[in-house]
Amino acid sequence: MKDTEQMQEKIVEILVYLISELRKDTPIGDIDLSVLSQRGYSTTEISTAFNWLYEKVSHDENIITDTARSSPHSHRVLHDAERTVISADAYGYVIQLRELGLITDLDIEVIIDRIMMGGYPSVNVEEIKSVVVALLMENDDSTNFGSRKMLHGNDTIH
Repeated sequence: MKDTEQMQEKIVEILVYLISELRKDTPIGDIDLSVLSQRGYSTTEISTAFNWLYEKVSHDENIITDTARSSPHSHRVLHDAERTVISADAYGYVIQLRELGLITDLDIEVIIDRIMMGGYPSVNVEEIKSVVVALLMENDDSTNFGSRKMLHGNDTIH
């Protein structure tokens, strides 16, 4: 795995921790960052996660105050074919990210599609983290035209 991918996965893990703490009504200044250092996260990774979180909050995204962005529909249930590829732990991780507000229902569909179309024989938590990170980093660049590998409907080529 590339160093950049590992760092991005660690940043998502830190975000999960930070958002979980914030949802417990822990003031941001009272979050025990030594826990993250003890788990082996670097100061750079922790700072990057805080910056990502700040960017989302400053763009009026309510990932901290919303419990999961609720949908009028029921939770997504995996098809039998999807269950043979995606482990229960891996799907549980996706549901956790959804409940924390890091990903949406549409993101879950994109993740499942990428896994199923990617020809994976099976996917565990570590492998699904790579797919999630790619999606989050792709979504994170949505205002920076030209920095993505995939084009959106409103992008033009000159």
